[in-house]
Amino acid sequence: MNIEERLQNSWEYLTGPGLWITIGEGVLRIVLIIILALIIVRVTRNLVDRLFKRRESGPIRITERRENTLKKLIKNVVAYIVYFIAIIMVLDNVLGFNVGALLAGAGVAGLAIGFGAQNLVRDIISGFFIIFEDQFSVGDYVGVAGIEGTVEEIGLRTTKVLSWTGELHVLPNGNVTQVINYSVHNGLSIVDVNIPYESNVNDAEKAINEIVATLPDKYDFIVGVPEIIGVQNLDVSHFSIRVIADTLPGFQWAGERNIRKELQDKLYKEGIEIPAPRIVMYSGDEKQGLLENRERGE
Repeated sequence: MNIEERLQNSWEYLTGPGLWITIGEGVLRIVLIIILALIIVRVTRNLVDRLFKRRESGPIRITERRENTLKKLIKNVVAYIVYFIAIIMVLDNVLGFNVGALLAGAGVAGLAIGFGAQNLVRDIISGFFIIFEDQFSVGDYVGVAGIEGTVEEIGLRTTKVLSWTGELHVLPNGNVTQVINYSVHNGLSIVDVNIPYESNVNDAEKAINEIVATLPDKYDFIVGVPEIIGVQNLDVSHFSIRVIADTLPGFQWAGERNIRKELQDKLYKEGIEIPAPRIVMYSGDEKQGLLENRERGE
């Protein structure tokens, strides 16, 4: 067969209906597999939501934090499995690859790669223990790996933390070696109120007591009436009275801001001003007079 006949046969094959029918059937199968995978993922997510919703009336109770974490984790794992199966179906049923041989080769290659994938294995194991031990959950305000923020998502390999300024940090779970969780127990607001020495301690504490007694009714996140500890510090131009208050988890900073605001308004109305640094200046003659008086013991 000469070159012209080969070219003619190739052209007939490319322009013939058989090739395009085969391509169309393959594309249709791929689209159907993708649509089926998306439907399965969507239905599974709805089932997970319903399952956790029914659990609220069941005998087994878990915290809302842990519930949100498990829901997202289950949805992600199911999505990974379904999409992996869909890819295998496309390769086997549509493209005609020998998936068994591919998987066998992948197993051998995976064994070799596994020796160099220690970080990946460490991340997955660390992620398992983070979830199993409930170190933190979705929605918690935490400090991990030098980053503070709200946990957006916990996966088997990475954790996503959203800082209060809007940056989303994606941390490998293997880097989570120490965790500060601010959302488990009640917080403690600590406020030091500076009072000038011209004011009386008892009068200042009386005014502060009147203010803090009203705070639990104004702010839902303040638990109980704040307590005056006493004089905390003696400075050059003022002394400090420390006030502490229990708050709901994660609200200790909001408690400090609102306590300062309420105290400032009340103390200002009571005539107790915020102390300011003072500079005393003497003229030469006044300084000489002071020295002479000191020498005479006056």
